Amino acid sequence: MKTRNFILYFIGFLALCSCDDMFSPMDENNRPEEAMYEESKYAHGLLISGYELLPYQTTTQTDIATDDAVTNLRTSGLLNMATGTWASDNDPMSVWDNCKHGIQYVNKFLSKVERVKWAPSAASKQQMFVDRLKGEAFGLRAVFYYYLLRAHGGYADDGILYGVPLLTTPEDGSSDFNQPRATFAECVQQCFADCDSAMALLPFVYKDIDSEEDIPAKYRALGAEKSGFNLVFGLKARNLMSSKVAEATKAQVALLAASPAFRDQSGVTSAQAAALCANVLKRIGGMEGFDPTGNKDWFMSSFKTVIEGTADIPEIIWREDLRKNADQERENFPPSLFGNGRVNPSQNLVDAFPMRSGRPISDPNSGYDPQNPYENRDPRLSETVILNGSTFRRSVIITGTYPAAENMTNDNINSIATSTRTGYYLKKLLRDDVSPLASSTIEQQHVYPRIRYTEIFLAYAEAANDAWGPKEDPNGYGFTAYDVIKAIRQRAGLATNAIGQPLPEGDAYLEECAADKARMTELIRNERRIELCFENKRFYDLRRWLLPLNEPVKGVQIDRNGDVLTYTILNVEDRVFDNSYQCYGPIPKGEILKWSKLKQNKGWQ
Repeated sequence: MKTRNFILYFIGFLALCSCDDMFSPMDENNRPEEAMYEESKYAHGLLISGYELLPYQTTTQTDIATDDAVTNLRTSGLLNMATGTWASDNDPMSVWDNCKHGIQYVNKFLSKVERVKWAPSAASKQQMFVDRLKGEAFGLRAVFYYYLLRAHGGYADDGILYGVPLLTTPEDGSSDFNQPRATFAECVQQCFADCDSAMALLPFVYKDIDSEEDIPAKYRALGAEKSGFNLVFGLKARNLMSSKVAEATKAQVALLAASPAFRDQSGVTSAQAAALCANVLKRIGGMEGFDPTGNKDWFMSSFKTVIEGTADIPEIIWREDLRKNADQERENFPPSLFGNGRVNPSQNLVDAFPMRSGRPISDPNSGYDPQNPYENRDPRLSETVILNGSTFRRSVIITGTYPAAENMTNDNINSIATSTRTGYYLKKLLRDDVSPLASSTIEQQHVYPRIRYTEIFLAYAEAANDAWGPKEDPNGYGFTAYDVIKAIRQRAGLATNAIGQPLPEGDAYLEECAADKARMTELIRNERRIELCFENKRFYDLRRWLLPLNEPVKGVQIDRNGDVLTYTILNVEDRVFDNSYQCYGPIPKGEILKWSKLKQNKGWQ
């Protein structure tokens, strides 16, 4: 037995000895960086990784942490945050890691792009590719820094308004990772510089040209031909970062910086923000380019022009690639339509919609009837929210406490786990020609905007009113804050009677507000709330305006006695935010613990 064991051990020893690298590390399957200079797809992967990390949210998420909505998903991190658990080590709003990773990919790409052989056989193509790809990278970096500023910029205990550490070169193993936060103003200037660099290198839009004469002189001098130019800057590149997108991003950064929460130390005034917004809008002719159906057509089922993904959408500056799915509908349809009813619009939001006359429901002259609260209201209300008794997908949705004719009681308030908690269901962004039924799902194309022209119009109105007042245009842009809000309200169908005819007195409430800058500010903010609701703007708007974050969220219980409905306002969810400091988000606690030079925002641990 001992002899047998000895033989087995000896054979095993020989086997081990025959493997020279048995106890040495295997060569890692990592390609050297130098390989990317000869293989453009390898290098391009760095930039693609940046695109994949873009922080845009394409479904309704953050609104459930505001006074606009709640969710019936009791395990939601955003619900927990809004009801008291928001902390520097528990921050569902953080974009720190995602954006820092995106910046690293972009910086790495920028350090390599000019040495990569993108088109080694043609100098003109090589230069065009280098210019376009560099421009894209600069634009992406501006987006990442904008989102970092929005989520993490704030005042530290030393009274200085900080942004985030500024990194414009790639980090490696020899880098000093213990970097202090740059000031907010320095970060804003970096965003502006990156946007300007992108705009200098990229076309306003990507499109095929018809003639060599349309090729920019610097590329013609290198021998560029139409086919080569179209390969790089043509239609196939559509939906990449462009000069148009970079210009709009710069306007977004400026509005943030000029807002009440940041303006004291951002280095940007409302006049500057208005000018940058006007630059974007002048590209489409100012008010002449205002899309008369831009408030809804891009997400409604009747909008068919983008099915093949080739048509421009006048309202949208930049969007996600089209996707065919039923995800948003599955999450938000009422239970009777096989949805989970996740996002429940609040009574607060419903009350923000004015009467059809344009007057708010709180106005004694509005004609609002609390016993018939949805009558003669702003048409946008029924386009945004499924109300009690609404017909949606040929079904009557009853959110009250009484059964519908079909006895579909799951839609009633608090009936089951997926029922509404507020008495309302989401309608905006949902296509009524989708079916989320598991056994026979019907999916449709969806348009998910990243930046809309309406957002920039509203940004201009906000900044221009703050800088000069409602009707002033000292720089000759050709439109005022008043002009923008008038167009938005006319598009919505306000100041009209029940059959859509203009009221004899016109939009009297707008005229009253236009005579007072403070009232106009309130009106602009309310129009922004309505127009951009459920597009993940409200949480950040409240913070940059320094408005209360802790407004209780209300709903409505609708009971029926015979043919009479009664409406009881409910307190659905208390918001537990500390307005003294939580208008500025935290730096992640893990980063503060790791790096001694990082300062935390005031109030956060």
